[in-house]
Amino acid sequence: MTTLAILTIRGRIAGLKNIDMAKVCDITGKKTQIGGKYSNRTRATQFNPSGKTKRAPNLQKRRIFVPEIEKTVTITVSTKGLRTIAKNGAFKTLKEAKLI
Repeated sequence: MTTLAILTIRGRIAGLKNIDMAKVCDITGKKTQIGGKYSNRTRATQFNPSGKTKRAPNLQKRRIFVPEIEKTVTITVSTKGLRTIAKNGAFKTLKEAKLI
């Protein structure tokens, strides 16, 4: 197999970033956080058999129509990002996020 074929199988193309989609909001930049499972610090230090846990953001895939450019844009956005779009408008928010 050639190097290009191996890189393509692994989800990468030579010289480009990884193709896999990250769990990140396009508007707010929210991403998965890592934390402990115990809320009480003393209990966490005494009894911690579980280790760390991942807390994923509430991401939605949405198609948003932007009337200023008369196009529909598909984005992965958190619910907080949806509220930001509703408050400030689609065009302004997407332009600030450099998506249009």
